[in-house]
Amino acid sequence: MNIKNKCHIPHIGIFGKRNVGKSSFINALSDQKVSIVSKHAGTTTDPVKKQIELGQCGAIVLIDTAGIDDYGEVGNLRVLASKKVIEMIDLAIIVIANNNFDNHEREVVALLSEHNTPFIIIHNKADICKISSDLRQQMLAQYKLDDLEIYDFDSIKGFDYNNSNKAELINVIHKALPKSTFNNPTIIGDLINAGDVVLLVTPIDLEAPKGRMILPQMQTLRDALDNNCIVVTLKESELALFFKKCNASSGDQLLPKLVVTDSQAFAKVDAIVPKDIALTSFSILYARLKGDFDTFIKGTFAISNLKEKQNVLIMESCSHHVIGDDIARIKIPKWIDKFTGKKINYEVVASFDEPSKPFTDYSLLIQCGGCMFTRKQILNRMLAANKYKIPITNYGMTIAYTQGIFERAISPFKYSKLASQ
Repeated sequence: MNIKNKCHIPHIGIFGKRNVGKSSFINALSDQKVSIVSKHAGTTTDPVKKQIELGQCGAIVLIDTAGIDDYGEVGNLRVLASKKVIEMIDLAIIVIANNNFDNHEREVVALLSEHNTPFIIIHNKADICKISSDLRQQMLAQYKLDDLEIYDFDSIKGFDYNNSNKAELINVIHKALPKSTFNNPTIIGDLINAGDVVLLVTPIDLEAPKGRMILPQMQTLRDALDNNCIVVTLKESELALFFKKCNASSGDQLLPKLVVTDSQAFAKVDAIVPKDIALTSFSILYARLKGDFDTFIKGTFAISNLKEKQNVLIMESCSHHVIGDDIARIKIPKWIDKFTGKKINYEVVASFDEPSKPFTDYSLLIQCGGCMFTRKQILNRMLAANKYKIPITNYGMTIAYTQGIFERAISPFKYSKLASQ
């Protein structure tokens, strides 16, 4: 039996005009003072994140945003920051008041539709006036919402004392969240069986965080244990010794069914691990876990078609201290240039930063493993690639391809359940 690995926390964005009560609603929903509440419009200037536990939804991240009707030079930047949040979320809650739903909200809905993101509507300040039947019917028909997904809320009274209406709203939120949000697939459970030996190769270099393992290593280790495997974890410097001891003492009994390595050690690990043992990397596992695996595979072959001085965009999902031999800024460009024999132009963006050029100026996008992003956030990044027909690949696939071991690195997935879905 495959045990599912909780790698995803649903992100819910709160959108609406200035002073419609978004912050009051968030504070009431979370039972915490997450956001500053003021009678003055424009109190929230930047997206504010707060992780809470929300009933049967479990852990979620609420994101409060600035008013979508802000104006002026700074106000327009706030609106852009609010709309950027759409790339991060699994569900949107659009807060309106006084039956006012106009082009500002319609533009948000259009962006949500572009990113295949569901939404519900909260009609706030119901103590002043409830949502009109005409507006309700209009939105039900136009946006194909369920009647429960348009909810009157009283920002003065909040939720009633026994929380009955809060429980009702949480049920609505739980129902509106995509089912895939709660369906976190196993990382390697379909590639191995109980009792198999799984070997994790985890270099401890300058990029390794002090005193701990990186997230993909920890989550893959836990997934292997949850699937009742025997897990051996070592540095690449001890890999040859491990296989020597296996052959000398126990024959094939301790030989691993699957070896997972840090992608940067691919060449060394490939040379040591016997060819009849499945080999891949943490980054490639995460390409499958977080993104569209087939699209990443197809995009990898575009490396061979790169031409002199073309632009490649390398996309990290986190902001970290850059070291001298950084994988995105030094190693991957070096490997690609050597493989292609050409001098390519590279740009690196971190987290949700915007590239300096339009997407159409790039010939290839390279996404990191995405351990700090949700699956929805990675898929939203891939939307841009699909929209502009730009090939997109992944760190691990790029490294394997440029080092001549791509077929071996993806071969463990050819017969996996997830690869056929």
